[in-house]
Parts: sequence; structure tokens; C-alpha cells
Amino acid sequence: MNHWLSFGSVLVVSLWATSAGFAAPKPDETPKRESEWGFRPAGGETVRRNPPPFVWRPQKDAASYIWQCARTEEFRHVEYEQRDIELNVFCPNYGLQPGKWYWRFAFVTTGGEQSEFSSVRQFEIPKGAVPFPKPTDEELLARIPQHPRLFLRPEDLARLRRKARGPLRSRYEALVKHCEGLLGNPPDITEPLLYPKELKRGSPEWRNIWWGNRRRVIAVTDGAATLAFVYLLSGDERFAAEARRLLLAACSWDPKGATGYRYNDEAGMPAAYFTARTYTWLYDYLSEEDRATIRDVMAVRGKEMYDHLRGRPQTWRPYGSHLNRAWHYLGEVGIAFFGDIAEARNWITYAMSIFYTVYPVWSDSDGGWHEGASYWRGYMGRVTWWLDIMRAAFGIDGYQRPFFGNVGDFALYVVPPGIEDGGFGDLCAGVTARSLRPLMAVFARHTGNPRWQWYVERAGKGEEIPGGYVGFLRATLPRPAAKAPADLPRSKLFARTGVAVFHTDLLDRSRDVQLEFKSSPLGGYSHGYEAQNSFLLAAWGKPLLIRTGRRDSYGSAHHRNWMWETRSVNSILVNGRGQKPHSMGAPGEITDFQTSDAFDFVVGEAAEAYEGRLKRFTRSVLFVKPEAIVIWDELEAPESATYQWLLHATREFTIGENQVMTTNGAAAVKVTWLTPTGLRLSQTNEFDPPPYGRELEQWHLTAETSEKAAQIQFVTVLQPYRTGQASPPAATLEQAEKAFVVSLPLRRGRATVLLNPTADAVTHGDIEATGRATAVRYDAAGKADAVFACTAGRVAINGKDTGKGKPKAEGKQDEDEKAEEKKAQEREGERKPRKQ
Repeated sequence: MNHWLSFGSVLVVSLWATSAGFAAPKPDETPKRESEWGFRPAGGETVRRNPPPFVWRPQKDAASYIWQCARTEEFRHVEYEQRDIELNVFCPNYGLQPGKWYWRFAFVTTGGEQSEFSSVRQFEIPKGAVPFPKPTDEELLARIPQHPRLFLRPEDLARLRRKARGPLRSRYEALVKHCEGLLGNPPDITEPLLYPKELKRGSPEWRNIWWGNRRRVIAVTDGAATLAFVYLLSGDERFAAEARRLLLAACSWDPKGATGYRYNDEAGMPAAYFTARTYTWLYDYLSEEDRATIRDVMAVRGKEMYDHLRGRPQTWRPYGSHLNRAWHYLGEVGIAFFGDIAEARNWITYAMSIFYTVYPVWSDSDGGWHEGASYWRGYMGRVTWWLDIMRAAFGIDGYQRPFFGNVGDFALYVVPPGIEDGGFGDLCAGVTARSLRPLMAVFARHTGNPRWQWYVERAGKGEEIPGGYVGFLRATLPRPAAKAPADLPRSKLFARTGVAVFHTDLLDRSRDVQLEFKSSPLGGYSHGYEAQNSFLLAAWGKPLLIRTGRRDSYGSAHHRNWMWETRSVNSILVNGRGQKPHSMGAPGEITDFQTSDAFDFVVGEAAEAYEGRLKRFTRSVLFVKPEAIVIWDELEAPESATYQWLLHATREFTIGENQVMTTNGAAAVKVTWLTPTGLRLSQTNEFDPPPYGRELEQWHLTAETSEKAAQIQFVTVLQPYRTGQASPPAATLEQAEKAFVVSLPLRRGRATVLLNPTADAVTHGDIEATGRATAVRYDAAGKADAVFACTAGRVAINGKDTGKGKPKAEGKQDEDEKAEEKKAQEREGERKPRKQ
């Protein structure tokens, strides 16, 4: 609601309350704790969406909330106000004018008392912010059609039936064949069994029942949904009758038993959403008695999911794996049963509130994903169902959100076509571009992004969109023309997830050296458990320096005590101990990132993750493309300690003096510790504890300091090269004034790198520089042809100021921002506020 409120009227109410002897409740504005979302927009934040989502701490005894927004910090004129907000989140149904804004909230208690207003928080909306207002609940509900209403609308049926007889005939015939198979060999409809009381949770026997029940639920309920969908296209009542039989069988199971959401959510979630699909697609075929039976069961399933998510509450503590798909499954159930189950309205409005305000939690607007490529594939694959459903039910294009507009860039940079590794994250060892291809095809078609279509075509051959009824619907979308991402920066920072990815060639894996660096503000939580300031290295598609372990079972001894620990990755231990494992309370931070054709640079800080064992752990990584990577570690402990610099590889290391080498197929890397000297190098291929029932060949190397020190610096050089070629010439280190000077022989010249802890002015040869990191590349004739300076640094060569050596990516970013602003204006223009 758009209100104009005078400062005087607010003051009168306040004075009346004071004179009457009432002390208005004060909002709890305790800063966010570990695993909490926090106040958003935060003070001083520049947002990417217009309007931004507003989030505040849930208040004890709050019956509802009040949100206000003004142009001035004093709130003399309240430009916008919304009352009777049920949750601690709000997204307006109108855009705000670009510029600075201020917001605050209050709450009304269950006894009817209004609290004081919260502190005022300022935010800014730039001109290029993407318009994405949330329709009011009433608008959303009014858009829901009659049945069918999931993935498609009644008016879509004629078009889809024509497609089934025409260009999508082969897909349709494959669906019919599958349905004929279900008639001839129907799934087992007996109710899945509970766990025996004596069974230990997490044991192999327990897992067989846990996952086996999920498979049985899907066989019945997705079988029913497939039959119902094909009935819509064909009118074949044999399929409708079998869909009804399977649906009613599933609804005869105890909704709080073995397939209950709280008992086994992996069975309970598909039992909910596949049932919802079957219900809406079969609606006209079902009798009222059938519908009543189904509604009674689904009211229980929906309430159990809703109560769990609201009770957390997800709007303040949204970090978690399963709950970040449960909310949109609940929304799917709500849409299917809207008008038939009274509570379905709440399920819909809750799901839409989550989507507009606190989802996705594992990401940034640039498209990053904290949990890694495997869980990105799984969770993005599922949420695309919800995006399809929103488009059909509400006419909302979720791909207009900044995150979804960039979602495919995560795969493009982290798992480009040709690499044999999936990067950081749980279950990523076997992830390849081929395995991500179907999802990228969906993203390419929904957004029309030609670079993502290039990825699809480079990642494999054959059918791009998978089969099934969802695949049939998506195959109706136009296929964009492919365009190679030659115009994109080769390297990218995913800022909020704290991952930087360096490439020498984004287009051709046979020419590419890829380094992935992690220092995440989300810590090692959930499936993104790897330690901060760790890195991975691959060359020409072959993993060289890796994260280790192989998940045998979630939370197993090996998973918990090896993979979640710092010792499993390429990072550093202090006195043999690593970072706090598997916790958002072990964060890192990327404090600098720059990219250009000649140099990539990233800095991470991870001391906080060590639970007091370090006061500082700054890791700076400079890539002199394509031949050498300089890693500079600055560590400070509260007392003298030993330090263990860790490396892991797929093959055994060859150990020399302060130097090791390892290979993988055609790729090799030489690692040299230039300082400190005298490191004790050792390696093993054993795990403690090992994965259950699996043989795993990986090597773990430790470079340990020979003496204790409270402060220490490591300067390490990684030199990837092709096996069969001569090992790269040795890098050297010398001291110049206050800085380390690293000299790097290159195939066609050389490079000089200055690492300066004080950032003061330093001179070496023809170089005069300020700033913590400087690099100059010289051609074979000795002429400087590329210059790098870290943020706030400057470089002069032979007395001639080169400025900062500004990376090309900065100019590219400016171009992207201008293009985004233009697209936003073309897409939506200025939105006028509407009453709520």
C-alpha cells in the first residue's frame, strides 16, 4: 500500500503511548548468527533487483509486521508502507525509483500492541537494477487456472496435441511406449515398510530401506503422473484408469508412515509432488469420491511440510540442503489443490515468499553455487520444474531474476567442456560437462542464451533435452543458435560463494590451464565443505592437484573425518590441525580479484576458520598465464607453531629438495617452495579413515616447516607443463628492500613478480611499484609487454607510470553493467506502484 504519513502523526501516537504509561516493545535486532540469513538489504547495500527483498529477524510474539520505506533517514515522509505482513519477509509489487532509500520495520504482538520501529537501514537501487516485483497474493491466486494447472494450462492442450502428432511425434511415441510398459508390468503398490527398530541409522541396511523406499514411491507416483499426462494428450482411458489405480494406491499409504516427510523426506517429497501432478492432470477423470480421498491424504502431507518449514523458520534460517527443494514442492502441491484444500492458499503464498526473498541461498547474483556442481545439477534441475510451473500458473518468468539470468555461467567456468573434474563440492569427482549438458540445454532454451547453447553442443552429441513428460514440454521451446563465449572474460569470480576460477582458454580445453580457488563467506557448511584458501589445478582437461576422498555415505566416518577436514584439500594446517569442519562458522573471504589476458589474481583471508589458531592466513594467488602460478601465504599464529602445506594428486609425487612433481596423462606440474627452505616433505596414499568398500588411489603430500614460528610466509610456484616435454626452468627468489622478488623463466621471455607485505614503494631493476603484488612480463627481447598491479597498487617501468595496469575485465564489467541497464529498461521500463 502506498501511504503518505506525516512525521507529526507518528509523533502524536508515540506521545499518547508514553503518556498512557505504555512501553512499546522494542524489535530484536541482534546481528545474524551462524546459519542465519541476516537483515536485507543490509545497511549501505547496492542491490541488483528492483524492488529488493526485505528480510528482518523474526520477532517473539509477533502476530504481524509493518514495513516502511522512505527517501530520508528521518522518515518525515513515508513513501511506502505495508501492514499485516505475516512473515518476516516482504517484496513489494512495484519497483522503486533509482537512488538511495531507507527502510525499517515494526511488529504487532498477539495482544495487539505495536512495537517501536527498528533501526533505519539505507540501500541504493542503481539504474540498471533488474525489475522483478512480486505480485500480491490476491493477484497470484487469481491467475491460477482450472485443471490442468501444473506445467501447463487448459488452453495449452490443443497445441500440445498437435505437437504430439507433428514435430514431437517421436517423443510422444516414446511416452506412449513407456505407458504401455506400465500397463504390462505395473510397479509394486504395497506400502513401503518402516525401519526395523534395531536398525542403526546410516548403516548400509538402513540406507537400502531409506533410498529403496524413495525409489518405490517414485515408481508408483511418477508412473501415475506419466500415465495421466499421456492420457491428456491421447484420450486413451486405459492410461487414465491405471493412473487412477496407482494414485489411489499411493493415497492408501499412511502419510505419516514410511513415506512421511518427517520420517523420510526423500520418500515424502516425491510422494507429495508426483501425486499433485497426477491429481491435476487426471482431475476430470476422477470421481468426487476419488478426489476427496486424495485431498484428505494430501492435506496431511502438505501440512507436515508446511509446519516443518515455517517452524524452522526458513525465512531466517534458510541454509540447508533438503529444505531448499521442499518449499517449491510444497508450492506445487498448493497450486494443484488450491480451491480443494483450504490450507493450500498458505502453501502457495509461502512458496512464493521464499522464492522472492531468500532463495537461492547457496548462490550469488553472478550464478555461483556453494554446494558445487553435483548439487547444482540436482537442485537446479529440480527448481526448473518450479520455474516451469510458475510460468504456467502465474505467468511469471523466474529466469528474469539476476541469478537465473547468470545460472549457466557456473557450469561454463567451473566445469567447461572437456575437463575431467567437477571442482569443489560434494560428489563432484565424476561430474563432467556431458553430465551437465541436459540442464544447460534447459537453461539455454528458457533464456535464449547462445553461449550456454554453445556449451551444450560442445559437451556432447545427440538429444539435448531428456525424455519424459517434462522433456516433451520443454522440447516445444525454441533452440537458440550457439555462440562461442569468446567475448566473455576467461576467468570469473563468484563473489558471495567465494570461488574464483582462472582459465587460460575458455574455449579449448586442449589449450587451457584451470585453477579454482575457494575462500567462502559461507564457510564449509552443507555440501560445500572444503576448507578455505584451498585450490584445485587442472591442465588440458586433466586434474593435477585435487580435493580428495570419495563419499561412501553422507556423514560416514570417511565423509565426516576425512572429506570434511582441511587435510583432504590443498590448504594449510597449524600444528597438524585445520579449520573448523563442516561449519558456516569457518568462513573465508576473497578480498581482491582481477583478471586480464596476461594475469589473474585473487586474495583470500581464512584466519577466522581456524578457531583462534591463526590471527592471519592471507593467501594471494597470481597466475602468470599460461605458465606459472605464484602462491604467497602470510600466516600469523598467537604463538609459535609448525605449519603443514598440503598437496593432493591422482598420481604419486616425485619428491626433490623443496620441490615435487606429479603427472596425470598428458599433464604434469612442478611445485617449488621458494621459501621457507628446509621443508620436510612426505607423502602417503592412505586415508584415515578410508572410504567404506571402495578402493581409491590418491596421494597426499605434506610440506612441513622444520622449525616453529609465530609468523611465516610461504612463496610457492606451480608450473604446469605437458608430459614428454622438459621440466620448466626453475623459478628463483630474492629479497629486494621489503619485498620478495620472484623471477620466472617463460617460454618466450620472463616475468618478474614483486610480493610486498608493506605495500610501500619498492624498486627492482626497471620496476618501481607500490601495492602488495606487482608483476611485469617481458618478451624475448626484454621489453615489458604486460603489467599487473593489485588493487590500490601502481607500477612504473623505467620511470614511466603505467597506472594500475587496469585489467581488461574491468572495462568489460562496465560494458556489461551498461548492457544490463539497457536490457532492464527495454524489458520493463519504470514500474508504477500499485496498491497492496
